[in-house]
Amino acid sequence: MNKEEAIRKEIRQWSSVALEQVNPNFSNMPPCPYAKAAWAEKKVGIGFKDSPGFQDLTTIISTFDDRFDIVIVVDLVFKEAEEFHYYLEGLNGAIAEGIFIDKDIWLMGVHPDDVEYGEVYDVEFISKTGDPYALIFVQRLSKLHEASQKLKDTEYYDKHLERFNGEDIYKTRESYYRRLKNGNVQFH
Repeated sequence: MNKEEAIRKEIRQWSSVALEQVNPNFSNMPPCPYAKAAWAEKKVGIGFKDSPGFQDLTTIISTFDDRFDIVIVVDLVFKEAEEFHYYLEGLNGAIAEGIFIDKDIWLMGVHPDDVEYGEVYDVEFISKTGDPYALIFVQRLSKLHEASQKLKDTEYYDKHLERFNGEDIYKTRESYYRRLKNGNVQFH
């Protein structure tokens, strides 16, 4: 089995163990309540970023279509955690400004050095493929936000937003969603 295939299997296993199981940090709901169905419906794509630049990622953003609900980009040559997340925040801003034409895209990332990762998912994940890698999740902003609105009516976010400083990310995403739906009107 080649390295990419091994990573694909590892990601599927990680999703099964970390994202699809009930978790007390999410009020005994799965961290990603939609992951299991997305995998079952073959709506998860996996791509690879194996160069230091971000051309692989920007190509995926530019060509994103609805064949998949989410594309997981495996970043094999990731930057430091802070720079990695800062770059994704900047890309989300650029997407919202229309740099990629399609403004209905949202990026999230998991970096091997994210300290809160183990705390959030209650799972220690160590790659068995020999090299660590970061994950970048590319999906429709509208679908993500509308799904999160449904969860907001439950206790899903009660512990998570407060404990892991997710409120700022949620507010930013909500602002970009409103801009997407209402034009460039600024909301405060």
